[in-house]
Amino acid sequence: MTVKLGLVGTGTVGGGCIDILKNHREEFKRHYGIDVELARVCSRNPEQAIEHGVEDIFTQDFHDILDDSDIDIVIELIGGTTVARDVVLGALRAGKNVVTANKALMATHGEEVMRTAEEAGKEIAFEASVGGGIPIIDPMKHSLIANRIDSVMGIVNGTTNYMLTRMAEDDMPYADVLAEAQAKGFAEADPTADVDGLDAAAKIAILASIAFNSRVTIDDVHAEGIRNITPLDLEIAKDMGYCVKLLAHAHRTEEGIDVRVHPTMLPLSHQLATVNGVYNAIYVVGDAVGETMFFGEGAGSGPAASAVMGDVLEVARHLQAGIPPFVGCTCTDKLPLVPMEELKTKYYIRFAVADRSGVLAAMAGVFASHDVSVHSVIQRGKKDGNSVDITYVTHTAREKSVRAVLADIAKLDDVLREEPSVIRVED
Repeated sequence: MTVKLGLVGTGTVGGGCIDILKNHREEFKRHYGIDVELARVCSRNPEQAIEHGVEDIFTQDFHDILDDSDIDIVIELIGGTTVARDVVLGALRAGKNVVTANKALMATHGEEVMRTAEEAGKEIAFEASVGGGIPIIDPMKHSLIANRIDSVMGIVNGTTNYMLTRMAEDDMPYADVLAEAQAKGFAEADPTADVDGLDAAAKIAILASIAFNSRVTIDDVHAEGIRNITPLDLEIAKDMGYCVKLLAHAHRTEEGIDVRVHPTMLPLSHQLATVNGVYNAIYVVGDAVGETMFFGEGAGSGPAASAVMGDVLEVARHLQAGIPPFVGCTCTDKLPLVPMEELKTKYYIRFAVADRSGVLAAMAGVFASHDVSVHSVIQRGKKDGNSVDITYVTHTAREKSVRAVLADIAKLDDVLREEPSVIRVED
């Protein structure tokens, strides 16, 4: 049996998939007994099709793929939640299995996609939606299902991890590092999704849904980015025995699910602390398996295409063997989401203030008035001599109390109007 594929999207990942099929199709047949044929390719860019040598099976209308009764698996790689949603839902309703790398779609319309797949009796596979080439979706849906997953934490955005690494190791300011990341192709011309934590929020929504068997969408995830992080913050963190990562969190608590993305101070001894550059890592804790970590390149043509084609071959194997769809939507538990304002953790907070007496006393009074206990205070002068940086590290405090502290301290006359650096501390 030859399993026929329809590919929608010929960008970086789509091109990588075409290359893998060209280079390894015979090996797939010889090693695994799986024969996959690229039957149709759809793109808005004919030049990309010509570049990859698939102009003879090219179309600019994805309906040509959906309406082709010979196609068994549709691969959606255009991204977004509009046309891509039409492609994925249309393919499933047309009786085709679907493989996608679309994190935004699965984090926004995942329930609808999974339900449509179930109703059609077809498979939906989305390994490449999180972590690029790192196997994480399949292990969580299969290998780890004997566990109660208690925690998932991840560095799931290579752009910001690269930027924070450069800022820490080379004392480079945010603007310079962002420009370098854009020049190297790690960051988009509009870096908002990366640097504001939105990309990571989509990924942790998907992981949390699988880990806790409860539906989490991107709108449920509190997201903060790295725009206010400076080399000084990273230097102070290192002096304290920490590093700073943009971390995606998903934790099972007595109150419900705690899901968030923000810069986080991690002890240098933590496994995630050593993950630098464009690499990603996802740290999963289960009640039986204990601590596990999945590590690798999180983006790029090769890694993402590897994950996509892994899904394609697995679905093709099921088709050839007559195996019905495997684990679909398991979000049967309706666990409550813990509001961000109820979060309890430690905080690193750095203010720029006028170099005058009485400032520390006034600020200490604000912390005390909101019942936020301070663990330590660090003061560093600035070159101009007129201002200083004052850094507080709190004991465990409630988020809404810390926000109240920030609001009241901002009203003090001697506090400069710069945005304070706020980094939550994970021990």
